[in-house]
Amino acid sequence: MLKFLHTADIHLDSPLLGLERYEGAPVEEIRCATRQALQNLTELAIQEKVKFLLICGDLYDGDWKDYNTGLFLVKEMAKLREAGIRVFIVSGNHDAESHITRSLKMPENVYRFSTKKAETKTMEDLGVAIHGQGFAGRAVMDNLSVTYPKAIPNLFNIGMLHTSVNGREDSEPYAPCSKEDLLAKGYDYWALGHVHKREIVHDDPWIIFPGNIQGRHIKESGAKGCTLVTVEDGGSVVINHLNLDLVRWDVCTVDASGAENPEDIIEKVRSEIKNKINDNDYEEHFLAMRLLINGRCKAHDKVAVNPEKWKMEIRAMVADESGGRIWIEKIKLNTGTKIDLDDLMKGKDPIADLLVFIDEISPAKSHLPEYEEDIIGLKKQITAEITRLQSKLPAEIRGADEWPDPEDPEDFHDLLKVVKQLLISTLLAQGDAS
Repeated sequence: MLKFLHTADIHLDSPLLGLERYEGAPVEEIRCATRQALQNLTELAIQEKVKFLLICGDLYDGDWKDYNTGLFLVKEMAKLREAGIRVFIVSGNHDAESHITRSLKMPENVYRFSTKKAETKTMEDLGVAIHGQGFAGRAVMDNLSVTYPKAIPNLFNIGMLHTSVNGREDSEPYAPCSKEDLLAKGYDYWALGHVHKREIVHDDPWIIFPGNIQGRHIKESGAKGCTLVTVEDGGSVVINHLNLDLVRWDVCTVDASGAENPEDIIEKVRSEIKNKINDNDYEEHFLAMRLLINGRCKAHDKVAVNPEKWKMEIRAMVADESGGRIWIEKIKLNTGTKIDLDDLMKGKDPIADLLVFIDEISPAKSHLPEYEEDIIGLKKQITAEITRLQSKLPAEIRGADEWPDPEDPEDFHDLLKVVKQLLISTLLAQGDAS
């Protein structure tokens, strides 16, 4: 029986992406998370008594801030050397030779594949042949797999490649190839890297993306880790995905339908948070969560008038309920007024006129010539106002990914929807007060 670990996209010491701007953000936990995940990886390799470890690209996250990144890696690789575990690495786009300017001599158990051509390392004692090639530059657009050699007879053949295969969402199309290209080599296992989400591309033979070992932001949600591969004496291959992450990112959707007041929404969120706390993985992970609160309800009118107040109330409740083990990365209030806006539009009052105007300048009406001039003028005005506001804000807030772009039709549509809800809620609330 033979066992080895397949991992990729470690992104050691990956920098925080503007996280410091969020009050109460677990900055230290997330800053240290990639190191802790790597330590978990080496401990797992030793515990499972694997024969070797495959690292399929993006071990680093670009140039190091200082040599401590390299020193930490050397220490972890030395642990594996003492346990008799060999390590094989192919460089990816983030740690290509043209991108990394620092380097340290690795322990002798570590082998890095050439970036000039595909090569093969055989381990006769294990009956294994490993084929690989790393990235020479940051953006490799050639199909590297076509130059890999055919499988060596009577050995267990493994291919290592940092690639997008046919292309994957949220991944640059580097070293593109097809599943058929990989299968044509006749290998027993393809160890891939670059895509940060776990994926089984093919199961006979196995072609696998293990995903990255630690999520770094909300787009990398869910369990993260590596793949343990066991080759039975009869030649059958068994895989197990094992978790290594310290901080787990999660998106939680809350249905606010039927909420009569903002306190009802908070209670609905509390119920979802309790479910997360009762999850089996909760004790082992710090949760960084995005809350999506959806649904039409009476509570919307009060929430829309002062959304920041209720967001803070929700954050305080989550911190208290979880004992600080859940951090809310962002709250998106997608609630809507219980009032039927279509009915309001049929009225003969100023509110109806306002709703009709907003509807007429929506992107859906932009193909109508009679509205074109108004839309162009309004977009210019909105763009100017947003630009003026942006110029007065700190750089880290100006760069926030949720900042609306009025030139983007989808953003413009969402902006109008929010404005419509906010205006109607405010006007109706003022009408009730008078």
